[in-house]
Amino acid sequence: MKEENKLSRRQIISGLSASLAVAAVSPILPAEASAAVDAAPEPLKDPTTAYPRPPFKSQTQPWPGLASKMEPVPDHGEKTYKGSGRLKGRKALITGGDSGMGRAAAIAYAREGADVAINYLPAEEADAKEVIALIKAAGQKGVAIPGDLRDEAFCKRMVEEAVRQLGGLDILVNNAARQQQRQSILDLTSEDFDATMKTNIYAPFWTIKAALPHLKPGSAIIGTTSEQATDPSEDLYDYAQTKAATTNYVRSLAKQLAPKGIRVNGVAPGPIWTPLQVSGGATQEKLQKFGGDTPMKRPGQPVELASIYVQLADPQASYATGQVYGAAGGKGMP
Repeated sequence: MKEENKLSRRQIISGLSASLAVAAVSPILPAEASAAVDAAPEPLKDPTTAYPRPPFKSQTQPWPGLASKMEPVPDHGEKTYKGSGRLKGRKALITGGDSGMGRAAAIAYAREGADVAINYLPAEEADAKEVIALIKAAGQKGVAIPGDLRDEAFCKRMVEEAVRQLGGLDILVNNAARQQQRQSILDLTSEDFDATMKTNIYAPFWTIKAALPHLKPGSAIIGTTSEQATDPSEDLYDYAQTKAATTNYVRSLAKQLAPKGIRVNGVAPGPIWTPLQVSGGATQEKLQKFGGDTPMKRPGQPVELASIYVQLADPQASYATGQVYGAAGGKGMP
């Protein structure tokens, strides 16, 4: 072999040392992270014009309403929410998971790697089927559990079914709610009042009691409260009371369960475009102007709260408990 093609022992060691030095200072990234670093950043968008503004078309639906029949159809993140594995391996149960914030949370959780069970009323089956299909399209297990939360026995069965089909439970989102506007307390019947209390207060109570024996340290409970808890509308006498109660149970239960390593937090939306508004939750006058009195001059879309539900379920948010995170377009308080 010619002398110029030979490598001395000193040259080999020198080259190896240089390679190791480069490796020591270079970050080691998984393939997804590397791709994310290389990907072009999302362009900034103006939040005041990102989604539809009032005036909205006058429209009504029978309670509980379907998101798929609203004009415009709400954005729950079906085409826009992108996950990054923040909830990989988690098992979640979401009440009211067919539409609104529950649907947005279900889509986001699945795309973050969680298996998800959703509860809904049988009348909401059409919307629920879409959600289950989206969960499965994300490569996760989707479980449909239709039923009326105003029945204590059903709440127990729902939790048992979720645990059985998911193989456990570590995230519980109490999101389902009943909202029916009444211009006067004189128009509010005892039956109406009872239905709202059963759906919004009793159901989370029954569901949490059934779920607690299955929740291990590191689990999370999330309640959906509202700006109505602190700034109630005159025509939502019963609904607003339940949201004040939700805010209160979040803070109380967080103290009770913190020693067990279970976190409890809440999400407090402002005006969000969901079937609640078109199925008796707002007058037609308010519906047409819905969200226009916020600094953003529009209502929020369910997808705009999805990341909050993810954050509160994420184990990295391990010091957040007893907190209520608001999203009201600049109006109201959590």
